[in-house]
Amino acid sequence: MTNQTKGTVLITGASSGIGAIYAARFAARGHDLILVARNKDRLAALADKLTTQHGGKVRMLVADLTDRAGLSQVENVLKTDASITHLINNAGFGSAAPLASASVEEMEKMVAINVTAPLRLTYAAVPQFVARKQGTIVNIASIVAIGPEILNGVYGGTKSFVLAFSQSLRKELAGTGVHVQVVLPGATGTEFWDIAGLPASNLPKEWVMSAADLVDAALRGLDRGEFATVPSLADGAEFEAWEAARQTMLPHLSSAVVAERYRS
Repeated sequence: MTNQTKGTVLITGASSGIGAIYAARFAARGHDLILVARNKDRLAALADKLTTQHGGKVRMLVADLTDRAGLSQVENVLKTDASITHLINNAGFGSAAPLASASVEEMEKMVAINVTAPLRLTYAAVPQFVARKQGTIVNIASIVAIGPEILNGVYGGTKSFVLAFSQSLRKELAGTGVHVQVVLPGATGTEFWDIAGLPASNLPKEWVMSAADLVDAALRGLDRGEFATVPSLADGAEFEAWEAARQTMLPHLSSAVVAERYRS
């Protein structure tokens, strides 16, 4: 890490949408970047733009995270580049198709990009962050992590994994200097909806947040040290009540004795 940079941020799914906004915001904050995506032309255009605007170092990593070779390439960078201070697990896609009519091959690809990729990249990054006693992992989940029935069930399941994985990471990494944030966007105005088969133009305008507003809210949450950031939720106490209810149940979920309500 040089004196001129605040560290390097590796962002997956960086060529457009939420990832591209994260790249712009971190570049403006004085960070160097490693941008990961499949689309080389988009990555190159974004890298040129950010270098011109902010003058930092922007590296491209063209990789398909559904492909083991591409994923391994990114893992190796996380394991060997000591300048990396942030991992933004943003790459992913969704579906609005009912389970019975969705392609199972597409669902497998969704699991690969939404679950396997952040899992393996986090495993690559965490030992390095812990050894340096600093680092930040940001996992982009979704409100469907809480309401998996809202869209396609596999999509909801993958984002429920991201939330649960983040909760476990938060507990395991407490006191190590590594911070974990999970972001739960609602409907966001990106290409996601076109890929999911339900263009955002079909949704009520009052539901759809801009990608810029989403990322800015997520970064405010990060700056405040939040674990979970739900940018659309007006009353944060509602999430806190949901979490408190979960914590209340935890000590009572396992017992050698069958609950009375099942004994009659």
